[in-house]
Amino acid sequence: MSDNSAALAHFAARLAFETDVSDVAADLAAGVPGVVVIDSRSRESWDQGHIEGAVHLPTAEIAVRATGLVPGEAMVVTYCWGPGCNGATRAALEFAKLGYRVKEMIGGFEYWAREGFPVETASGVTRRPVDALTAPVSGAACAC
Repeated sequence: MSDNSAALAHFAARLAFETDVSDVAADLAAGVPGVVVIDSRSRESWDQGHIEGAVHLPTAEIAVRATGLVPGEAMVVTYCWGPGCNGATRAALEFAKLGYRVKEMIGGFEYWAREGFPVETASGVTRRPVDALTAPVSGAACAC
């Protein structure tokens, strides 16, 4: 049997610094204290739709504005467009540089919307139908 300590360290680190849209939605629904969701996209992207209750803070502004918007003891969760974008990773790095506890939300806004979670726009809060390629359409948890 080979030494799997590298694999253990790798996957433990991923779980320590990444979260997914279902876990973020569950934390927000449960009112887990101290969770602050950060949308690191542009104003135009934010206006197109964002996670209800998220804070809009583009990555380029984090170093200057974060301490005025986000409590130091918060668990920051960053997101950007989706899996094809590393904007949430860059935003998480900026928060880490400032000493925040931070996780990147894998899947980003794309998977948030595709899994049918609430999306806020200027017209109000809406939900898209669940995409069967991303989550069970029955509404049941995937139990993964």
